[in-house]
Amino acid sequence: MKWTMLLLTGILLSNQVLAETTGIPEDPWEGFNRKVYVFNDTLDTYALKPVAKGYRAVTPDPVEDGIGRMFSNVGEIVNVMNDILQGKFRQAGNDTGRFLVNTTVGLVGFFDVAQHAGMPKSAGEDFGQTLGAWGVGSGPYIVIPLFGPSTLRDGPAKIVDQLVNPINEIDHVPTRNAVYGLEIISLRAQLLKAEELITGDKYSFIRDAYLQHREFLLKDGNVEDDFGEYGEE
Repeated sequence: MKWTMLLLTGILLSNQVLAETTGIPEDPWEGFNRKVYVFNDTLDTYALKPVAKGYRAVTPDPVEDGIGRMFSNVGEIVNVMNDILQGKFRQAGNDTGRFLVNTTVGLVGFFDVAQHAGMPKSAGEDFGQTLGAWGVGSGPYIVIPLFGPSTLRDGPAKIVDQLVNPINEIDHVPTRNAVYGLEIISLRAQLLKAEELITGDKYSFIRDAYLQHREFLLKDGNVEDDFGEYGEE
């Protein structure tokens, strides 16, 4: 389903967005992006968000946090792959150690034992960042149906990360889909508090926050501030 949606998105982009340009360099297809954003936001408002609120209401905080850590632990596999592709071998060792310790002693990641064993969690790596480290530009900002904010580089890169996701190895399809569904709900529940910080035009706020965060990740926190100095935020 995810691959199909990405393919459909590519078709929509090629047929529609090129005719809708704006004066914003990072977001030349804003007209199209806003339409997709409205679709995603409506779906979220009437379907995903209520489910996330219900999930948060009935799930004790320690359990909710533990489930979030379990999915984060699964993501260490993607981190390790991209650590290696970017030549970050020290970080790859750290992330590998985190996965092994938390998967065993930490009960599949429910508890972050590795954090207390001197293996801190990194900001995370994905194939979009790997392409950026290899010199591939981000390209225009795009909003993908169902998936939300991305760029022309990062959108297709999600396919590569998905291929190494351990959840794909679950043979029983209903179980695999249920796990993916829980992951989406868990992530959405974590964002409920963060969205309270959104001010002004929601579309512009999310776009700017996404692009700034991606730059922060690509440069490993070494981003230029308003005074021309660099430092980790």
